[in-house]
Amino acid sequence: MNAETRAAHSSAAHDDAHTHGGQSHGSLRSYLTGFGLSVILTAIPFWLVMSDALGNKQVTAFLIMAFAAVQIVVHMIYFLHMDTRSEEGWSMMALIFTIIMVMIALTGSLWVMYHLNINMMPVHDMSQMP
Repeated sequence: MNAETRAAHSSAAHDDAHTHGGQSHGSLRSYLTGFGLSVILTAIPFWLVMSDALGNKQVTAFLIMAFAAVQIVVHMIYFLHMDTRSEEGWSMMALIFTIIMVMIALTGSLWVMYHLNINMMPVHDMSQMP
């Protein structure tokens, strides 16, 4: 091998080492898209709560949960670069697992808070109790 061939080979190996097996780290455009979506997905629930636009707390809570779940997916796609092609599909399996776990955590949290609210309500008038 001459010096030029060795230099070209080491340069290609160096480039492969930085792409981690052909996976890109994302472009400025993809990061800005992810950031923009994250800001929008944060601003809309904030506006819903602050303006009481819907007038129904249960619907507002459901929409906030939906926006939170979508924001998690946006972060995983645009910032963690998970898709069906990377790591032979295991990244997509991690995404599906994360979505399931988030849904269990959110649903369980709402269930616990609802039942705590119902069961811990103070009794206002003790004279009306039998």
